[in-house]
Amino acid sequence: MIHDYTISGMTCAGCQVTVQNLLSRVEGVKKLRIDLSKGAATIEMDKHISTQTLQKALSAHPKYKLSEGIVNMPAPFTESPGEKKSWFATYKPILLIFFYITLVSIITGLSGEHFTITLAMRIFMAGFFLVFSFFKLLNIKGFADSYAVYDIVAKKRKAWGFIYPFVELALGIAYATNMQPAITNSITLFVMGFSIIGVLQSVLNKRKIKCACLGAVFNLPMSTITIIEDGLMIAMSLAMLFMMQ
Repeated sequence: MIHDYTISGMTCAGCQVTVQNLLSRVEGVKKLRIDLSKGAATIEMDKHISTQTLQKALSAHPKYKLSEGIVNMPAPFTESPGEKKSWFATYKPILLIFFYITLVSIITGLSGEHFTITLAMRIFMAGFFLVFSFFKLLNIKGFADSYAVYDIVAKKRKAWGFIYPFVELALGIAYATNMQPAITNSITLFVMGFSIIGVLQSVLNKRKIKCACLGAVFNLPMSTITIIEDGLMIAMSLAMLFMMQ
């Protein structure tokens, strides 16, 4: 079942993310669309959820007021024709980032007499974590709000969303300096292993939510691209651990 609501008090993208985060935690909410410009929400439910329950979910932020009401807005979870983008246009930022990181990694790997795959992989990991932590730190609160929508740890402990960018920064520095490679790869395996669980749950449940991989700077939807991104880091950390033996 799908219901429309009006929500007052939202004044910026940060408000939109906060409201989405709070309402998505309500048991029974299957899909959720927040329209900031119209002050509206469309909620698809597994079972009926009372308006009082939804209002209670926002009670920690009194400025947001939810009420029942039909709002003249596009069909749930679809873009209007004028907003539709091609797959490449949607993911262009992350594709370009991966291209440049891969290019630098290959060039570095070829710097000796022979191509050194372990060096190339290490530089790729360093670039990945440094660049992605940079975008998250541009708006750490916006990232933490978005991350708490789907990450299994951040849902329970929002502080993890504020810590995570610094973990990525530390891992980036560790890979760049080749500091304690066994420990660094083990931490990467652990951190990315937990991270991919929430991503898989969101993609498999077809939840149309914002991916927090590039922080709050780019509006990228959660998709298989995010799974590939996390899976690649897990695979590379595992490979580097095996190569060390």
